[in-house]
Amino acid sequence: MSVLSFALAASLLAMPAVGVVQDTLERVSVSGSRIPLALGQSARIVTILDSYEIASIPAGTVNDLLKNAVGVDVRQRGALGTQTDVSLRGGTFDQIAVLLDGVNISDPHTGHNAFDFPIDVSQIERIEIIEGPAARSFGTASLLGAINIVTRSQASRPEAGFHLGGGSFGLFDVGTSGAFQKGSLYQSLSASHSRTDGFSTCAAGTPNTDSRQTKGFYRGAYSKGLLNLDWHLGVSARDYGSSTFYSPKFDNQFESTLKTFSSLRASVEAGRVRILPSVYWTRSNDRFELLRDDPETVPFNYHRTNVQGANLGFRSKTLAWGAELRREAIVSTNLGEPLEQPFGKYKMGLTRYDISAYAEHSVVRRLYTYSLGLVMHKNTGNDEKPAIYPGADFSLRLSDSWKLYASYNSSYRMPTFTELYYSVGGHKADSHLKAEKMQAAEMGVKYLAGGVRAIATLWYHNGRDMIDWVRPLSDPGQPWKSVNHARVNSLGEELTLRFEPAVIFNRPSLPLRLFELSYSHISQRKDSEEGIESYYALEYLRNKAVARTDFLFFGRLGLDVCCRWMDRASSSEENAYNPYFLLDAKLSCIFSRLKLTVSAENLTDTQWFDHKYVPQPGRWIKFGLEVKL
Repeated sequence: MSVLSFALAASLLAMPAVGVVQDTLERVSVSGSRIPLALGQSARIVTILDSYEIASIPAGTVNDLLKNAVGVDVRQRGALGTQTDVSLRGGTFDQIAVLLDGVNISDPHTGHNAFDFPIDVSQIERIEIIEGPAARSFGTASLLGAINIVTRSQASRPEAGFHLGGGSFGLFDVGTSGAFQKGSLYQSLSASHSRTDGFSTCAAGTPNTDSRQTKGFYRGAYSKGLLNLDWHLGVSARDYGSSTFYSPKFDNQFESTLKTFSSLRASVEAGRVRILPSVYWTRSNDRFELLRDDPETVPFNYHRTNVQGANLGFRSKTLAWGAELRREAIVSTNLGEPLEQPFGKYKMGLTRYDISAYAEHSVVRRLYTYSLGLVMHKNTGNDEKPAIYPGADFSLRLSDSWKLYASYNSSYRMPTFTELYYSVGGHKADSHLKAEKMQAAEMGVKYLAGGVRAIATLWYHNGRDMIDWVRPLSDPGQPWKSVNHARVNSLGEELTLRFEPAVIFNRPSLPLRLFELSYSHISQRKDSEEGIESYYALEYLRNKAVARTDFLFFGRLGLDVCCRWMDRASSSEENAYNPYFLLDAKLSCIFSRLKLTVSAENLTDTQWFDHKYVPQPGRWIKFGLEVKL
């Protein structure tokens, strides 16, 4: 699959019929359970953005790619993937697990920077989106699902290349990558840098949405005999103007982040059992400036977070079991408890341990597939007793084309350090917050045949002890308080229709390669006190519609057009959001090893908001050049 994916991303000329790609995707092993199953066998509905779609969609970051997945809510603050909150099924940005090559890199400090990846989009093989509670598969933070970024891990021959881009608002982007495979060893390396002057200025006339980003990523893999090893190292550095991101009273905020990523995973065959040990370490540094370059008036906030984890798993053909220990620690100027021995600028801090044990049983038959599992969880960060969260998934094959799905799953999420301790700037946190709990039921039907793919899903979520920042509507001068927001009941429907005319009519030369329509609707009921304003949880994406077409002209000219309509609920009529429509397009032309692209985001120059008081860019034109050596 990975060799085919790279070929698709590298050249539209070599592209097989789209239906061939979709048939191949049905055989791709995905991470919907502890026992990897092919997408066509999985008892959960897993959405995949493959390398062909990643190369075609007019998007330059992971966050922008996810905007075209109908079940994903991407609330943008800044451009180029800066400060983007990603959530699933009406939840908040802290309620999903974020994984890089299957390693949980979720940030216990805050989910605001969770999607700060060290990789360039061109290095991604696919993106897996698992909607719904997933604690038994992904552990902590997966209250409403998980998003797994899978990077390339094979090369049919030595590769090298670079890309160069530019565009509106002073955009400049440059990067390079290379990979080779020699016998049992695979290695790849990529690096990129991008900058923009931003699309707005503060009252003083200086830029306040400017951005600088530098990324580097190395991945290696070794396979010989009964042993398989996989490892990665990554770094991501960002400096960006934060405009009015955190407070409308200050229009020249600034933030600087530095993240490093490392992991080592192994797979050892021992008879009928596969032993799966892994270790990982993610480190984050964050500096926030309420008044840019002015620490004398308002001191800067500094945070340093370390997450280390170790997992020992075992897997047979139908059974997986194991345990994980995860250490989450922060030192900060204002988050946590007073340190016994303060050092440097760090006066506060906190360390907690997340301990979990899991077991899962999966069976694949010609007519049906089922998976049963549970996770037992205890976190030292609160006084709650160890709890068990079960789940079950079932699929029934009605014919070669039709399949039914049904599932019940439960999950949990520990509060972030920000929710527990952020008591500055008009906020008052509660250090005794409980973990959020979620139960969910889901059913769906899938049809795949002859260039047509259709998926319909109905789901129901019951959440308790949900966390949000609230304040009374009658007194907006009160600080935002973090609270366990009682119960939240959500009902949602999703529908996706995908047509591939070249396959349907058996005419590979047809210019229209793909036409896809997707729609999601969510309604929520909250059993909580009236007369409050919500900062996050009550502002879910009520309706989302996505339409996408993909053309190929003259065997070398590709055109991809994406349309999105968004309708967001609000906690009050006074602060209601206006629905908005966005139109993006990308034109690509291939000449042997050279690829030229022109893309336009927000072609209609719509004025739009994902967060109150934070306007987003208008029409943005981008140019790109890619060379494969």
